[in-house]
Amino acid sequence: MENTDRGRPRPTFNNLSAAAVIIGIVVGIGIFRLPSMVAQNASTELHYLGFWLAGGLISIIGALCYAELASNKPDAGGEYHFLTEAYGPAVGFLFSWGRMSVIQTGAIALTAFILGDYATTIYPLGPYSSSVYAALTIITLTGLNIWGTQPSKNTQGLLTSLIVMVLVVAGTAGLIHEPATDVAPLSGDVTSSAGAAMIFVLLTYGGWNEGVYLSAELKNVRKNMTRVLLLAITTITFLYLLINAAYIQILGLETLRNSDIIGVELSNRIIGSGGALVMALIVIVSALSTANATIITGARTNYAMGRDFSLLRFLGRWNKTANAPINALLLQGGIALGLVGLGSFTQEAVSTMVDYTAPVFWFFILLTTGSLFIFRTNSDKKDDRSFSVPLYPLTPIIFMLICLYLLYSSVVFTGTGALVGIGILLLGLPLYYVAQRNQK
Repeated sequence: MENTDRGRPRPTFNNLSAAAVIIGIVVGIGIFRLPSMVAQNASTELHYLGFWLAGGLISIIGALCYAELASNKPDAGGEYHFLTEAYGPAVGFLFSWGRMSVIQTGAIALTAFILGDYATTIYPLGPYSSSVYAALTIITLTGLNIWGTQPSKNTQGLLTSLIVMVLVVAGTAGLIHEPATDVAPLSGDVTSSAGAAMIFVLLTYGGWNEGVYLSAELKNVRKNMTRVLLLAITTITFLYLLINAAYIQILGLETLRNSDIIGVELSNRIIGSGGALVMALIVIVSALSTANATIITGARTNYAMGRDFSLLRFLGRWNKTANAPINALLLQGGIALGLVGLGSFTQEAVSTMVDYTAPVFWFFILLTTGSLFIFRTNSDKKDDRSFSVPLYPLTPIIFMLICLYLLYSSVVFTGTGALVGIGILLLGLPLYYVAQRNQK
């Protein structure tokens, strides 16, 4: 297969297929694990559901900010392109390095580990079963994307459709099911902690920003990017409210607070003893959907960095036949496999991957939203913008304050994995210096 640098991204995504990628990234394994942590910080059922509604509204605020950026400056590099334009090549390079070595590859490894944990309950492969399944997942999905954007896009549409259908069916069945008679009464010693609850809620909503990496491949991007982001987040919010209402109806808030396998408990209550197997299969499908969508968008940043820096020009090659950045996909897959190897030697691989990625992720979300003010200052002509965020500057200011709080929380309330992620990010500084000297 010819792999040259003459190819360019082609607009092959329509609104539905682009929204499917976003939904596929966001609606994953988190909704089957994190609600219990949210419930621990909710004093009533109304508070609990209110947190999930607030998460959707906050995500919409952020999406409106990103929609203005992506509609007016569409590029396959997404946030990398915005940061480079706003703050200069050093920040853009550091972001791309962080995304390649920490954010995206860590998210791929995290999702693959969770898939491995559930696949092991069905068919164990020995002492390192989860790691073996994780590695096979990364290799298979990377190969799918190297085959071409069209087959990976079609697969993503199928996986996303399956998980949306499952959540709708499970949520609806839970709501119409008779409430369990053994629901534990609420304990009186729990007070509502909105700040703590929203950390986990927004982690579950995380990933909607990935839509901007499809801006160079979205048809009529200046008109459709806002529609894609709003369609995806509205759908996600509906699904989350539906499934969480089912959790409350069937399990009750007190059971939610004390369960690590709420998805299994819900399916057991609805369909009987076979619920554990069914839920394992559902989580595997969710993990495949999230991992594939993350691989699609992650490689686009690597491609953009290689396109702009001659030291990494091998990443900036776009294969015209596959309509995909093959070298960027290969490097991304290799780093993710390395993280799987490292995670195999830790007791809590999933927790380590969360700690590893969170601070770097929220730091760059904060900077990207701030670039909106720089672009507005440099070009304040409204006619030049395809879309303008409503209630500017209040909307981006609110979202930046939320990002700042989550950045603080991800450093203070996580383990040593966070420090490792920050350290890996800082290694990008000397690499940028070498890249700059090579440019000259």
